[in-house]
Amino acid sequence: MRSERDIILKTDEEIELMRDANRLVGMTLGELSKHIKPGVTTLQLDKIAEEFIRDHGAYPTFLGYGGFPNSICTSVNENIVHGIPNNTPLKEGDIISIDCGTTKRGYTGDSAYTFCVGEVADEVKMLLKITLESLYLGIEQAREGHRIGDIGYTIQQYCEKHGYSVVRELVGHGIGREMHEAPEVPNYGRRGTGPIIKNGMCIAIEPMINMGSKNVVFENDGWTVRTKDRKPAAHFEHTIAIHHGKPDILSTFEFIEETTNN
Repeated sequence: MRSERDIILKTDEEIELMRDANRLVGMTLGELSKHIKPGVTTLQLDKIAEEFIRDHGAYPTFLGYGGFPNSICTSVNENIVHGIPNNTPLKEGDIISIDCGTTKRGYTGDSAYTFCVGEVADEVKMLLKITLESLYLGIEQAREGHRIGDIGYTIQQYCEKHGYSVVRELVGHGIGREMHEAPEVPNYGRRGTGPIIKNGMCIAIEPMINMGSKNVVFENDGWTVRTKDRKPAAHFEHTIAIHHGKPDILSTFEFIEETTNN
């Protein structure tokens, strides 16, 4: 367990390098959004992502990370995170969380988005809406002088108020030269607890929210985490820096929005 002393504060120059890596993650997710439709496989999406990242002068951070075999995590429906791309075609009404990382000029970007495949049930759309809103509410708490627990408290209260549950076994994290640095950033907790938020801190905030129970199962593949009750889960993630006392979102969903709004 890392301590508060392990947190690496970033300089303005480092933050700009991280912004560049995170922008590429956003561009990659935007490129993938053009291809998400019934019949496509997650392995096809993985190939598109890897080629796109390499063509832009970066390396897919996830590939080989801890032995992970692919360039993106693709988690469909009840799979929350860390799904391994495969040859199963996506179906109308599915949702898919795509988590993507890039390493560029020594710094890492990390972001995730849950996409709809064709027309999705209204109750599932609402889960995605509330989870995405909770991400931005959590980000608003990432201000100098606040504490990490303020982020998780805000996300938890908002999602549970709407009848959803918060995954406990997986959390957000610090980020920089390494994809996972101190501190851990839970999506639950109490106000006024955890490390003090300081200028130069860079963290990935990533609500993982279940439609049903908070209980999860770790699958035998050693990676995939799914809901125990097999109800859908949503996952959104931004990398941010605390810059001039306020949260500065380094990753972006603008390229996804350009595709989905056309």
